[in-house]
Amino acid sequence: MGILYPNDYVYSWQHIDVQKLKAIGIKALMFDLDNTLVPWNSGDLQREIRNWFVYLHQTDFKTCIVSNNSKQRVLQSCDFLQTQGIYKAAKPRRKAFRQAMQMLDVSPTETAMVGDQVFTDILGANRLGLYTILVVPMSKQEFIGTRINRQLEKLVLRKIKHRLIQ
Repeated sequence: MGILYPNDYVYSWQHIDVQKLKAIGIKALMFDLDNTLVPWNSGDLQREIRNWFVYLHQTDFKTCIVSNNSKQRVLQSCDFLQTQGIYKAAKPRRKAFRQAMQMLDVSPTETAMVGDQVFTDILGANRLGLYTILVVPMSKQEFIGTRINRQLEKLVLRKIKHRLIQ
């Protein structure tokens, strides 16, 4: 069961402690897209998130979007955020995580994955030894398959709910 638990559990990307990540040797941040950085199926990336990515880059973090979403949607978001991306990632399979680490020229111990789903983002990244950060989903609206997974996630989240950093 430990492979399903994140290292950190935060309310949103805004609550990620980047200084803590730097202190433990993290050099790269991978992000899921839907319900992590933007509400599900929304193209509405806010200026606030773009500014945060600029800040991450200025503080020497490498970034990448790793999403199961379509090429057009991911690349459009990457263009706005001035970052690289991998689309149709097939998470929790490890191939996309490895590909992103190769693009960013980092090792697993230098990489953190930020996502809203235990059975895709956290499981996939934990299988490679990445530092994992689970965020509360931005929206209740989701893909039907995700809604089914959320029922199973409740079992995992019961054990870590007390760790939620707001």
